[in-house]
Amino acid sequence: MNYWLMKSEPNAFGIDDLEKMPNQTEHWDGVRNYQARNMMRDDMKVGDQVFFYHSNCDVPGIVGLMEVVREGYPDHTAFDPQCKYFDPKSDPQNPRWIMVDIKYIKHTKRVISLAELKKCGALENMPLVRKGNRLSILPVTDQEWNTILKMEG
Repeated sequence: MNYWLMKSEPNAFGIDDLEKMPNQTEHWDGVRNYQARNMMRDDMKVGDQVFFYHSNCDVPGIVGLMEVVREGYPDHTAFDPQCKYFDPKSDPQNPRWIMVDIKYIKHTKRVISLAELKKCGALENMPLVRKGNRLSILPVTDQEWNTILKMEG
């Protein structure tokens, strides 16, 4: 099993939105970065655990846990000209963009803020806390996963 962190802006799609979805499950669409796409396509497996991270908000941080319930498949939003994630160069016969399905597990007891994560010495090598890392999907090591779960309180 692998661990991940996936970012979303709460005003676009937040943890509360996921919790309200049918079966508390939704596809994670709109990823338009090749490195993040490759992780979803090649590395994410059913059963992998994921931190839900709210970004671009007053207090960015980890707000919940999710699970991958369907491995990578073509992101249909790339083919829809009416969708903000439309990519005219993406071909349904050879899709450029991939998505996975994720399922809500729980809200964290509190927001584990980016500021708090940055102060934790055990997380100093985590891509999230390093300068310049703006990917929306990041791998999390076993040690980082366990450290963050302990921070929840």
